[in-house]
Amino acid sequence: MVATNLKSETMALMDKRSAMEAEMNDIIGHLCQPGGPGLSGNLTDSEGFPLSDIDIPVVRAERHRLSELRNDHRELTEKINQNIQVLHSARLPSGSSPPNESGNDDGLNNQNSPFVNAVPSASSPNAMDVDLMVSVPYAFVDVIADASPAAEDGLQLGDQIVKFGNVEAGENLSQRLLSEAQTNQGCAIPVVVMRQGALINLTVTPRTWQGRGLLGCHFQLL
Repeated sequence: MVATNLKSETMALMDKRSAMEAEMNDIIGHLCQPGGPGLSGNLTDSEGFPLSDIDIPVVRAERHRLSELRNDHRELTEKINQNIQVLHSARLPSGSSPPNESGNDDGLNNQNSPFVNAVPSASSPNAMDVDLMVSVPYAFVDVIADASPAAEDGLQLGDQIVKFGNVEAGENLSQRLLSEAQTNQGCAIPVVVMRQGALINLTVTPRTWQGRGLLGCHFQLL
């Protein structure tokens, strides 16, 4: 009964998080539209006067709301992760413990992850539990340039990054994401994103183009 209630709570939290993500995507889309102020662009000209073509109070309000949503999204994701770990622990056989993950802190090798090597049995998570465990995003696309490799390969503004090549949630994400792109320059990288609550599999190839970087987009960590 406790596990059932916790699962229901987790699903409700995920629905709430999806609603937050939709609102975040709307705000990002408005701020980052062509000619828009962007997420952190200057709202004054070189002489310090307010830009006449931008509704500054609205932009400030949207940026403030986006900051609030990001903080709430981070806290909600942490709560979901905690619930998932409790659900998984409750399904372990009596006297057993999760596989030792020591020496695997970089998150690149999934062989020791209890959330990946789930074997169907009376004590293993069912398919819905596994979906919950592996679909927690750790970043989202907040900037994407037109005609960039990321745009041409199917990434969209607001996509939630669940997996980028070998990079999943963990420590040193910025460095690992950069390294993954540089190491695989010219090679296709499998990417899993959450878009409007649904998981989508893409293939992105980091490569040189007329713009900056190998992808032409920016991942904002959650």
